[in-house]
Amino acid sequence: MSTTPNTTDVFAVHGADPEVLAYAMAKYSRSALSMKDSLREISSTRAEQFLNTFYFQYGHRSIADLAHIAFAIERLSLAAAITLVDEQRWDGQERSTRYQDFRKSGWYTPDFGPDGAAQTAAYTTAIENLFAGYDRLSTGMFSALTRAIPRPDSLDQPSYNRTLKARAFDVARYLLPLATNTSLGQIVNARTLELQVSRLLSHPLDEVRALGEKLRHAAASDAWNVQHESLRALVDEISAALSLTPDAAPALAEKTNDLLLREVRTAPTLVKYAAPNEYEIASRKELTHAAAELMNSVPVTAAPVVDLVGPSGTLELDLAAALLYPYCHYSYRQLRDTIAALTTKQRDEIIALGARHRGRHDELARSFRLGAGFTFDILMDIGGFRDMHRHRRCIQLQQDYTPIHGFDSPDAPGQPTLAECGLLDDYNQSLAAATAAYNSFAPNPNAVYLLPLATRCRSLFQMDFAEAVYISELRSTPAGHYSYRRVAWEMYLAVQRAHPSLAQYFRISDVTIPVDLLQR
Repeated sequence: MSTTPNTTDVFAVHGADPEVLAYAMAKYSRSALSMKDSLREISSTRAEQFLNTFYFQYGHRSIADLAHIAFAIERLSLAAAITLVDEQRWDGQERSTRYQDFRKSGWYTPDFGPDGAAQTAAYTTAIENLFAGYDRLSTGMFSALTRAIPRPDSLDQPSYNRTLKARAFDVARYLLPLATNTSLGQIVNARTLELQVSRLLSHPLDEVRALGEKLRHAAASDAWNVQHESLRALVDEISAALSLTPDAAPALAEKTNDLLLREVRTAPTLVKYAAPNEYEIASRKELTHAAAELMNSVPVTAAPVVDLVGPSGTLELDLAAALLYPYCHYSYRQLRDTIAALTTKQRDEIIALGARHRGRHDELARSFRLGAGFTFDILMDIGGFRDMHRHRRCIQLQQDYTPIHGFDSPDAPGQPTLAECGLLDDYNQSLAAATAAYNSFAPNPNAVYLLPLATRCRSLFQMDFAEAVYISELRSTPAGHYSYRRVAWEMYLAVQRAHPSLAQYFRISDVTIPVDLLQR
């Protein structure tokens, strides 16, 4: 045994392809080589051979966790972006509706087919009307804010204008249609990417399925190298400085290309088998039918903004309700109460639908993760949901968008109301026109693009106590948007009512107190 003192070596690694680096890290479990030695001996071909053997044949999917890939995804609709980021293991950033004017973004127009000219024209008119309302609301609210809030001497004019414009955008975003183009960047591991691509390829919307294909293609194709142009210029300078002969210059160029300018493919092996998920597609169809049959067109009952739904005491009942929840527009409580009246056999048949089409490599559907902790049934505007959606340490089930739950208003404590600004009638007319346009296209799935972010949507969030505290504290701070501040406050109140002794652990900001609108 060696008596040499142990010295831990720590170093960052740069320049290796994601799949090669994943292979090198995976070798720690199968080889005594150091990382440096492993990377020196590995080629992309050997990495592909290794991954084909251990990842696909033996199911070592954790290897894909080691390959992280950065993507830029530009000019996709807000509807597609919400679907794209619906991963628990996801890191990224999207364009902010608070700090950017989305009038410049444009919008997504679906393909209505060779005979769809009239539909395209009607769709375009509806989108243009919402953007015109967005423009009027933004301009009108900015003017109202400047009249209501004097600029303090401590704040220069540009900073004052930027701050109030951001507040005005917070209001105007309620009229942005889901067709609005946005852009985002994501950094995900290859396992998440594979699941993400498969989920996108299984979606009802053409745009989302096409996005899945583009992600898969981007992972298998040459990546954009930010250093490529600089390195090419450097090679040219070196060649000129050395006054290379015509025979020597190509040799140097070839070596440089191999070393510095070669094209990198981020994850061609790890995503090549990503395909539409038949488990998800078949389950969606059957569970949608089961929910419609169970509820038999009974009216959707009124529900609070946040409903803390305690466990039923029967895991099977909670699972059955969770399986149907994403495929209807009823509250979780109304759905669960209806299922509670079924026989045990009928309830178990619903659960069986959720697992019937599961393939060999499919994880159980997300709904099967429910059954413990705090379950919040939340009804809020889509714009605010996009902010809440970013919380990954919980289980989220989302229902499809529909105007049947109505729309939220952007009024907030301490801020001029739409009525006070003379903007309320215009706002309501914009929402009414959007609803009429949606109804004229429904049940075509593309009707969803015509709904504005003011539309209320229903989602189920399940989390442990620590996450409930974290979200309530973070999202109630005065700098936040009032939409999610109100939801965070209602979450806290719901826990306080159900568990009074736990309320003391929330460091909560009372959202009913007007805030200083010049503080961000």
